[in-house]
Amino acid sequence: MVCRVTTFAFEGVEAQPVDVQVQLTGGNPNFHIVGLPDKAVGESRERVRAAFASLGLALPPKRVIVNLAPADLPKEGSHYDLAIALAMLAIMGVIPADQLEGYAAIGELSLDGSLGETVGVLPAAMAAEAMDLRLICPEICGAEAAWAGGSVIAARSLIALINHFTGREAIGAPKAGQLAEPPPGPDLRDVKGQEGAKRVLEIAAAGGHNLLFCGPPGSGKSMLAQRLPGLLPPLSARELLEVSQIQSISGLLERGRLSRTRPFRAPHHSASMAALVGGGIKAKPGEVSLAHHGVLFLDELPEFPAHVLDSLRQPLEAGEAVVARANRHVRYPARFQLIAAMNPCRCGGGPGAAACTRGPKCAQQYQSRLSGPFLDRIDLYFDTPPVTAVDLALPPPTEGTAEARARVAAARDIQADRFGETGDDTRRPVNADAPLPELEKVARPDQPGATLLADAASRLNLTARGYSRVLKVARTIADLDGSDAVRRVHIAEALSYRQRPAGQGEGVNAEAMAR
Repeated sequence: MVCRVTTFAFEGVEAQPVDVQVQLTGGNPNFHIVGLPDKAVGESRERVRAAFASLGLALPPKRVIVNLAPADLPKEGSHYDLAIALAMLAIMGVIPADQLEGYAAIGELSLDGSLGETVGVLPAAMAAEAMDLRLICPEICGAEAAWAGGSVIAARSLIALINHFTGREAIGAPKAGQLAEPPPGPDLRDVKGQEGAKRVLEIAAAGGHNLLFCGPPGSGKSMLAQRLPGLLPPLSARELLEVSQIQSISGLLERGRLSRTRPFRAPHHSASMAALVGGGIKAKPGEVSLAHHGVLFLDELPEFPAHVLDSLRQPLEAGEAVVARANRHVRYPARFQLIAAMNPCRCGGGPGAAACTRGPKCAQQYQSRLSGPFLDRIDLYFDTPPVTAVDLALPPPTEGTAEARARVAAARDIQADRFGETGDDTRRPVNADAPLPELEKVARPDQPGATLLADAASRLNLTARGYSRVLKVARTIADLDGSDAVRRVHIAEALSYRQRPAGQGEGVNAEAMAR
């Protein structure tokens, strides 16, 4: 006799069904788990044995074989405990075997038989719903699982499940967790001066463009970056689901509380490639995936190792991070907006006494840590000037985040209409993601603008990627102006933001070209 219970293995954010098969055979009493289990899965036999002992149950004096099928799919994690325990209870006759039909289970067992918090419950619940199965999970994860919309049993312990399946005490369905209200974020009114930087930040928010601020310490680069999420619209229904799946896999959902606030991730410059892009022993999602549909902020950009920054090139283009292993490839979504900040040189490059005394060579050496292909994927460059005492003495500006957010929302509505948004449950398209065929249709400049762009592309040695990104930025500027056509003034402003940091070549004279 073989008893079966369905559980799930995770490949990226996808939950793949796993058939847990338990059989009792003759021979020396032993407990074997087969089917490519890792060490955490292999240790399930000890947790199951201890949990049964706490209930006054003993394993049968037979050879116990647990097969996790398909056998060629690697199994990682402790969430297989509950499925193994339920199949064992069925084959021992503690609960009727037919009662487990139509169920999937995920959860970690404690030694006293209670069920502990488990990561990945939301994608497992979604997979169970797609397979028309009811999900059994720990009580603490019930609010998270209920978001999938399927039938869920959230149990506190193994004894509660035994009572439920034997009809002694039914377990009620959990309620979905709260949709958290976004907390009030920092306001643009806090930033005094830097009107040009606020303008380029608004353009980046409106079109989903990548942005690099370069300026001396204390010029407000980090303050501006932290205010970008406040300019962005809330997550749509589908975006919320995608973001929440990644957070569930990473163990970042607290009591099933979801939030429509866009993610903002700011890793330290000492972060490794695996921490940033994803990977490690168990191929966990990295910062680029945790920033999916949100903002990734890299402060002190040249201090990041060059190979770590270059590893961002593929996610920036493809919108996903691929973690390659010898036996499998794991894909995590990573469609994020990059905003970065840096000093002009290692000395800081500030005014007065803080000015660099080593001349242009210091800036060139410092900024040469950034590769040309990486910088080519940044749409907007802006040099933030020093903030003076006069700026700080000024009263707060009349316009803040609310006013800028309204303009950004209007521009994004124009882009949604242009690219054919089909409803609130879809991802809202932005100009930064426009494919080349669409870009040629919607961002074709007028004759003076086309002449200016052609001249700039020739004299400034714009790459093909740089050329298209100028068009995308110009299209966003035109949307903010409410203009159907991309005119010369829009191309000129877009070219002025193509100026790279000193010593990086392309766009050094872009502002003069625009004039």
